[in-house]
Amino acid sequence: MSDTHDEDAVPAAGEPHSGAPEPVERLHQLQRRLAEFAAARGWQPYHTPKNLAVALSVEAAELVEIFQWLTPEQSAKVMEKPESAHRVADEVADVLAYLLQFCEVLGVDVLDALAAKIERNELRFPVAETPTSNRHSSE
Repeated sequence: MSDTHDEDAVPAAGEPHSGAPEPVERLHQLQRRLAEFAAARGWQPYHTPKNLAVALSVEAAELVEIFQWLTPEQSAKVMEKPESAHRVADEVADVLAYLLQFCEVLGVDVLDALAAKIERNELRFPVAETPTSNRHSSE
């Protein structure tokens, strides 16, 4: 990590997280770090909602590609092999990075949006008294 002693600094990959901030604050710090990374390289003109949504979709597809031909049993064990675990972690990071940048550009608080969506889903899909009445939204 750099030699600065910035209170908002987020440890780089592989650095210890002793005294790390709460998860919500860490998420916001990472979001700021992504914005600063893009700004330092002059990428803001390219970080439009459309471009970020497309990039997010591409990265999600790269995550799907890892699982494309695996059986359900193989997919459940993908994190047991270092090579595939590394690929999954990288793609998850890419998806999250683009999602956070997308939210930053549009002013969406990702945690508030998720909490609101969970609340709507809890109302939409109440816990059923019998297991056979539980249906997924795709049914």
